[in-house]
Amino acid sequence: MNPIFDFFIGPYEERQLSLIILEATAFFFGIASVIYAKKEDIMVYPTGLVATAITTYIFFVDRLLGDMMMNFYYSLMSIYGWWNWARRKNNRDYVIQISRTTKREKWIGFVFFLATILVTYGVYKGFGAEIGPTNYIDIFTSGVFFTAMWYMANKKLENWTLWILGDLITVPLYAYRGWGMFSLQYLIFTILAIQGYLVWKKSLDKNLQTS
Repeated sequence: MNPIFDFFIGPYEERQLSLIILEATAFFFGIASVIYAKKEDIMVYPTGLVATAITTYIFFVDRLLGDMMMNFYYSLMSIYGWWNWARRKNNRDYVIQISRTTKREKWIGFVFFLATILVTYGVYKGFGAEIGPTNYIDIFTSGVFFTAMWYMANKKLENWTLWILGDLITVPLYAYRGWGMFSLQYLIFTILAIQGYLVWKKSLDKNLQTS
């Protein structure tokens, strides 16, 4: 059988059909969410909520607790981001605009990163799960992604830098675990995140020139 076919389809041959359908649905909505984020469209949040809620359940079933916590955090932060992006000033201009992180926001992001790592590690311990090398990678990327999510909720350009870093780590990690569909998804995420950074930077530079 074709090795590529084996990589993407093989792990699903003995998997429940319901989980395969859920994973495909999460794949579709996850890609849609990043595309909306690149366009600075608030639909990033409802589509993202669908993807993260489904993925949280899938990872809970498969006992991938770091990934589960990461997606649970996404769901909570998506609700905050949805509210924050929707806020308007005098019912006209949006309150939140694309900007760079301040020194204070960088420190807040670092605190989020460390706190997420500690909480995720605690979840592993709390569930009595064995923590191997790939789990430590989960824990690290959980911190990166949650910080990226907070920066995105506040339209900080640096969110894309963190997405790119986390995505690049996650692609081979999921491939190693045999999660072909999710590995492909994060490869697409990486490409979209690079595009998102360029689009947001161009928008930021334009706003700075006209202000």
